Amino acid sequence: RVVAWLAHEDWVLDAFKHNQDIYCATAEKMFHVPVKKHGINDGIVLDLGCGTGTLTKMLSDKGYDMIGVDSSEEMLSIAKGKDDNTLFLCQDISEFELYGTVRAVISTCDTLNYILDEEELVNTFKLVNNYLEPDGIFVFDMNAPEKYEEVLSDNVFAENRDEASFIWDNFYDEDEHINEYVLTLFMRDDRSGLYKKHEEYHYQRNYLRDEIKELLDRAGLEIIENFEKDLRMYYTVKVKEGCKLGNIG
Repeated sequence: RVVAWLAHEDWVLDAFKHNQDIYCATAEKMFHVPVKKHGINDGIVLDLGCGTGTLTKMLSDKGYDMIGVDSSEEMLSIAKGKDDNTLFLCQDISEFELYGTVRAVISTCDTLNYILDEEELVNTFKLVNNYLEPDGIFVFDMNAPEKYEEVLSDNVFAENRDEASFIWDNFYDEDEHINEYVLTLFMRDDRSGLYKKHEEYHYQRNYLRDEIKELLDRAGLEIIENFEKDLRMYYTVKVKEGCKLGNIG
């Protein structure tokens, strides 16, 4: 929420205001470039970094056969409780394995920024190439460099609310392009009325626009459409002609 406010992401704030799910709100923003626009009206869609499966369930309800991949068993447990029709796999997204090809791959909410090593990101892109059908597309978002360099930087943010308060302590390494933040949450327990302290540590990499294009190219992928809004970059890519990788497995 604080990052959305600092970045003027009014659509995110509106989602919070109306108690909407932020993953669904992000998906709606992403599908300004909808899968259907590119002829993917049905079939198997892979959600990389599916988390608790909210977006996965939304697309499943729209008629897609979904596969969700995430490395968190805890999040996948929640996801499985939402959707009995989706295959959820507990795997690292830079090393995932599927049973066959898919019509489309999606990755939302800056999931790919959590891949700190560029070779691992290239490998993720190569796996997407490998498992995409020849006419398939890959839709993803990443944080714009300016969000790390100008908005987050080495700043501290805080917000105090009735049900919870938080402190966001951010550190950005300009040389390594690594962004680290410690999120300290004070959540009120409904039964006792007391506040419990929780800490989360997050690490993301700032990928520059030219770097993303280069890494996609190394994986045999090319950008067919992209746009930026509210310090977030949205990409739709496909396999370059003559660059389909080898057989599955």
